[in-house]
Amino acid sequence: MTPMAAICTKREWRPISAPDPGVSEAKSGGPRILILGLGNTILSDDGVGIYVARLIREEVPESCAAVAEASLGGLELLDLMAGYDKVILIDAMVLPDGPPGTVERVNADDLEGGSAMARHQIPFAEALELAVRLNMDVPDDIVIYGIRVTDTMTFSEECTPAVRNAIPGIAARIIRDELPCRRDGK
Repeated sequence: MTPMAAICTKREWRPISAPDPGVSEAKSGGPRILILGLGNTILSDDGVGIYVARLIREEVPESCAAVAEASLGGLELLDLMAGYDKVILIDAMVLPDGPPGTVERVNADDLEGGSAMARHQIPFAEALELAVRLNMDVPDDIVIYGIRVTDTMTFSEECTPAVRNAIPGIAARIIRDELPCRRDGK
């Protein structure tokens, strides 16, 4: 894979790679898919997108989907999505209703800005609109899993209990509903 950018996790610098040209649609059995967990793992619930992506990485073969994690948003996300047919974004969302750990599945067209993905950048919906107007290489299929959270400000490497307990079920739902294959062949 050709590195496009690098992210710093709390443990290491890791490259974020473009799709491997050797993993064709025929070889993988379907479209090139990127699962991108977003957040900050030292800010309690804000890391939930990354924790869900890590569980998915354990269950899904690389030939089925690329799994990455990042702490960025807006225009910066567009570079990571280039070359994929489908992108699944997973991020924390502070919403006024619903219990913590519940999930909203939305399409990019449904966003109005204001998610955690928009901090310090233009909102993702505006970045995506700009990319389309400039004929940039962005996927036609972008799905966002927003996970309701309560605490994105406390310095902690653990999610709150309700959010932490929901992570396995959220990962299983994304695998079941969005991906064509799993490591166990089901």
